[in-house]
Amino acid sequence: MAESIARRIAQERALTDIEFGSAGTAAWEGAPASDGALLVCLERQTDLSSHHARLVTPELLEQYDLVLAMGPHHVERLEALGARGKAYLITTYASRGASDRPIGDPFGGELELYRDTYVELDRELRLVLDRIDAERTPGVS
Repeated sequence: MAESIARRIAQERALTDIEFGSAGTAAWEGAPASDGALLVCLERQTDLSSHHARLVTPELLEQYDLVLAMGPHHVERLEALGARGKAYLITTYASRGASDRPIGDPFGGELELYRDTYVELDRELRLVLDRIDAERTPGVS
């Protein structure tokens, strides 16, 4: 959901030069998004229909300048795979270090949990994109 939400927010803001990708530390390669994620994204006009899971690899991590994760164990795994210095919790990056709260994984949970996670991801990813945009604009912090 995070990748699709980030893409939608970037599109709303005309941030067309940011590339997004998604991969999991324990993903089933090629698996579609869960029914809960598909339904909640559909409810919110966020397209997740073409999503297929992929496993994070060192080669994939080399392609990105910033790697965001939902939980601290994800950050640890990403760093072990080569993302040291560019892997952060979404909340930590969004808050500029003021928060290190993980975002729960709704996988296998009730639909309401997916909805809550969507709202949380939307809020935090808006802050992430605020920061990215501000840091690349001279004179803005």
